[in-house]
Parts: sequence; C-alpha cells; structure tokens
Amino acid sequence: MTRNARQMKILELIAESEIETQEELVGALLRAGFEVTQATVSRDIKELGLVKVSIDGKRQHYTREKSDAAVVSKFTDLFRHSVLTIDYAMNIVVVKTLVGSGSVAGAMIDRMKNLSVLGCVAGDDTVFAVLRDENAAKEMAEALRRIAFN
Repeated sequence: MTRNARQMKILELIAESEIETQEELVGALLRAGFEVTQATVSRDIKELGLVKVSIDGKRQHYTREKSDAAVVSKFTDLFRHSVLTIDYAMNIVVVKTLVGSGSVAGAMIDRMKNLSVLGCVAGDDTVFAVLRDENAAKEMAEALRRIAFN
C-alpha cells in the first residue's frame, strides 16, 4: 500500500482511539493490513506533525496539532499528488486518484465542510460526492481542481 494511504490510516487510527506509543501504532497498522516498521511509523509521525497530548495528567496519546500549518500543508500535498482527474455529472462529483489514495480525496472533500455535500464515498481510487444540485457539484469540482492542479 502507498505511503499516502498509510498516512491517512494513521490519521484515522489516532482519531478513533488513544494510541499512546509508536509500538501500538505499528500494531494497529499491521492489523489494518499495512506492513510497517517502527522506523517508518516514526518518519510518518514527524511528516504528519503529530504530537502527544496528556490524557489524564499521566498517560499521553498521539493527535494532530490543530494549529500546525505544516499538517494542513502536508494533507494538501497528499491530495495534489494523488488526484488524477476531477469531473462532475449532474449533482455528483467524481474524483479519480492513484490506487490507494481514494481516502485522501474523500477526506479533502469532507474537510471542506461544504453544506451542499450530502455524502461522500471513497473507494481505493475513486470518490463519489453527492451534492444538492448540479451548480453545487460544478462549484465543488472547480474548487477541488484549484487545490489539486494550481
């Protein structure tokens, strides 16, 4: 699986559970089907700008630093490097990506918090986003193209 897919899975894992150590993260990635080493996870943590925060004053867990512009920049770079095409038909936006990077594009659509998006489904290399109407789909496709190709 690709680096992009692995890093997106890391972000998903730390959002869903309190991962306290790199070893726990390696284990969770292995269970999710990613063949990784502790060194790879260490690099991913650094690239994603993850930090440890206190749970109860004693234990800590990994999280994304909310105000870290580097994390936003990294995520945008992941999106730019994974998207192949962006188009729409009627009220549906279709994003084609490199294999293993559909979740990156789906997460980008979700992060935009566009109220016209009724739902988004990400596969391995394709994302479908259903919008309220054709005009909203056209605007979303244009916004995603600006991010991906400019």
